[in-house]
Amino acid sequence: MKFAAIGIDHRHIFGMAANLMAEGAEFVGWWTDGDPEPLDGFIKRFPDVPRVAEAQVLLDDPEIALICISCIPRDRAAWAVRAMEAGKDVMTDKPGCTTHAQLAELRAVQARTGRIWSVDFSERFEVPSVTKAAELVAEGAIGRVIQTVGLGPHRLNRATRPAWFFDRDAYGGILTDIASHQIDQFLFFTGSTGAEITLATAANLAHPGDPGLQDFGEIALRSDRGHGYIRVDWFTPDALPTWGDGRLTILGTEGYIELRKYVDVGQDGTDHLILVNGTRCERIDASGAGMPYFARLIADIRDRTETAMPQAHAFTVMELALTAQAMAEGKPGSRA
Repeated sequence: MKFAAIGIDHRHIFGMAANLMAEGAEFVGWWTDGDPEPLDGFIKRFPDVPRVAEAQVLLDDPEIALICISCIPRDRAAWAVRAMEAGKDVMTDKPGCTTHAQLAELRAVQARTGRIWSVDFSERFEVPSVTKAAELVAEGAIGRVIQTVGLGPHRLNRATRPAWFFDRDAYGGILTDIASHQIDQFLFFTGSTGAEITLATAANLAHPGDPGLQDFGEIALRSDRGHGYIRVDWFTPDALPTWGDGRLTILGTEGYIELRKYVDVGQDGTDHLILVNGTRCERIDASGAGMPYFARLIADIRDRTETAMPQAHAFTVMELALTAQAMAEGKPGSRA
């Protein structure tokens, strides 16, 4: 399978491309607007992949099956629409869109074209410990899942951020952006096809010089399958050896799982999984559990299936994220 990239404004494109290549896909070209901050590192990482002068060259190439999109968030939906109308499947960085109007257009175009619109929720799809947790939940290790608590702290790295990072309309708000990861995980682990947002907060608590930045957000949500709480922020301290101490706790009727995804202070490595149930109380090294999303997406493109992520799930995650963002900002019609 051949794929190309449109927009490399966010470094998530590194993982998107590298993980597809690791599954045998061929990266054949890319286009981006101007010279975004990740450009030099991207060229060093993928030196043999040519940059094209116009994105349309990639959209017109009949051999390219998949377009990866990681441009400025407000522009991602428009490029996804163009790609699907050109007969391409799409893997987009999160957030896949930043407004309800964009989401409505994506839904309409996807239904009309039959193309795949997939969002790479990297805090699930690029984290082996989540893969292991999914296996344990499927085996019944903690019974029926009744709640998730997702924490998504991030390091601000103020000096390296582009102007769009501080533009609310450009990135879509902290709940649309970061919290879409945790909404995805709530729906997945509880087996929910929808949810109600019961609490939503988005605020700038400590960066008055950057009024467009939202540095703190939280969501409470519930469905007929379970309850969830989400906290996201830009307050990771500099001494932490990685960008954020991302965690997920999955509560079941017969036990619980806690994931300390990227770091566990005092322990080596990543992907620490803690499992406690009626017979087991242990820490598991889940770093070798794999990341099946990418191989499954390639198979879905070939077979026209939905094994990587149901199409409806991708839309529901973004609908809930946008609804929470609107509720947090006091916009009318925002309650799910």
